[in-house]
Parts: sequence; structure tokens; C-alpha cells
Amino acid sequence: MNENAPDIGKATEIIRNGGLVAMPTETVYGLAADACNDRAVARIFEAKGRPQFNPLIIHVTGVDMARRYVAFSPLAEKLADHFWPGALTLVLARREDSAISRLVSAGLETIAVRAPNHQLAQKLINAIDRPVAAPSANRSGSISPTKPEHVRDSLGAKVDLILDGGRCIVGVESTIVKVDDDAITLLRPGGITKEEIEQQLGCAIATADKAATIEAPGMLASHYAPNAQIRLDVTKPKNNEAFLGFGTNTIESPNALTLSTDGDLQEAAANLFDCLHRLDKMAEKHGLKGIACAPIPMDGLGIAINDRLSRAAAPKNDGI
Repeated sequence: MNENAPDIGKATEIIRNGGLVAMPTETVYGLAADACNDRAVARIFEAKGRPQFNPLIIHVTGVDMARRYVAFSPLAEKLADHFWPGALTLVLARREDSAISRLVSAGLETIAVRAPNHQLAQKLINAIDRPVAAPSANRSGSISPTKPEHVRDSLGAKVDLILDGGRCIVGVESTIVKVDDDAITLLRPGGITKEEIEQQLGCAIATADKAATIEAPGMLASHYAPNAQIRLDVTKPKNNEAFLGFGTNTIESPNALTLSTDGDLQEAAANLFDCLHRLDKMAEKHGLKGIACAPIPMDGLGIAINDRLSRAAAPKNDGI
């Protein structure tokens, strides 16, 4: 990990001048820009080729910074106190005096906000002393980046600086919940499980319908997709497919990788996007038709993994 002061200093200068920095977090690398600068936020959408109806997450150092821009209910306070810094994003009402660019929230009266649990991200945001908008640092709709080389391969010269924080330890994006007074709705499964949130609150929480209005990132039907076609719940791949294994569903092949030989969902989540990047390159190199994926249990982090895989397998939308 490169944590020397010149990198943070240079990154701070770039952000303050309206530029783009690939910032490591514990989940994935984010494409960071000044969340209060309309032109800088517009550069994010342009660099990613992201549709402007798809909102962004702002990243803060913690609750004190977040309070400047969003309104906290007691329920939101409880969640932030327990899970921040960490892989939980809260969708909260925008303050009337909020300086966050309207482009960030895609015209909604809510803003998605989280405090990342990563030393470099925290240093950068603290140095700027304002939030950064930071969707995943990749072309919109493609596989999310968990290593600096993933960012370089996807965005190239469109990013002004990559802060090298090594490999992301969580490996899937944050969990997103909308908090409306005493009501809470899961909008996107992620690095913190629904069960962990329910245990903390002492009650069940609702899950947004897949056809619901887009209120947060990661709700598009097609997302996280490699170039190769994805086929799900496969125990034996076809001869013209690469294979993503899990647990006992593994094969011996130069075109196969395993998320976790022990069936460990935490290990599988950390490996997911890197494995998809590598298998996509294998498929291109060897002229394979697609990537077959072994079944993943639908519990704990398996829900987030299955969410990413199902969206990666969905028909791709033009321009997304």
C-alpha cells in the first residue's frame, strides 16, 4: 500500500481543482470528485459513460461531516453509530442548505452517504474537508474494480490519479438502505448483510422490489457485467465456457477459477470481481463464448454475490 504524503497531497490538489482520483475503499475503488462541484461531478458521469438518472454515493469522514448535507433521524443515527466507518450507505433526506451537487442525487431529494473504512480514503476526504462523490472506478455497467490495475484497464487516462491502496478487502460494494424517519428499506445488498442490520435494529427490514424506482446506485437491471456472457447456477460448464467455481463445484481447467474452495462467502465476495476480470480476459484470449458460474448459497454475503451475478447476467442496456 502506498500511503506516502505526496500521493495524498497530489490527490487533494486534483480534487480541489475539479479533477478525478481513483480512491481505494474497503469495498471497491471509487472514482472520486468534489461532491459540491457540478463540473467535477459531471466529469464522473462523462468518464464512466454513466446515465445521469443513476445517483451517486457521497463519501464522508463520519457523521459530523454528513450532518452538513443530510438530515439524520434517530434510526439513521443508530445505524451510523454502529456500522460507520464501514460498508453501509444510508439514503437520507437532503438538507435545504446542502451544498451537494444536484447531479449527485439525480434530481432526488435524498442523498446516499457513507463513511468508508479505509485509511487512504479517510485521509483524502479529511484533507479536502468536504465529501467526495465516488461511484466505482470503471466504465458504467462493467465489472467493478478491486485492484489498481482494474481501474487502469477500464478507465485509462480518464482518471487523473490512482491512489494505490492494494486490493480491496471486502470486494463487493456497500449495502444501501433508505431511512425515512422510522422506516428502513434495503435498496442494494452488499458488504454488510441484511441479517447484521436486522440484528442491530431488533426487527425485520423491507427489501425494495427489483422494479422499484432507482433511488441509489446498483439498482439497474444490467450492471457489473463482463464482456463475456454470464450463465448462472451451473455445475458443469460447456466446452466453450470459462468457469467460476465455488466450494465443491470446481473443475480442473486452465479456464476455471474458484471463489472459495472452502465455501467461505466472505472469501468469495472478496474474490468475486477479480475472478470475473480474469475469466473475462481468458474468454477473450481463448475465444470462449461465456462464463459459467457455480451456484452460490442465498444467505449472508451470498445474497450480495448473487445480486451482482444476476445483474451481470442480465441483458445489457445500450449506453449503460
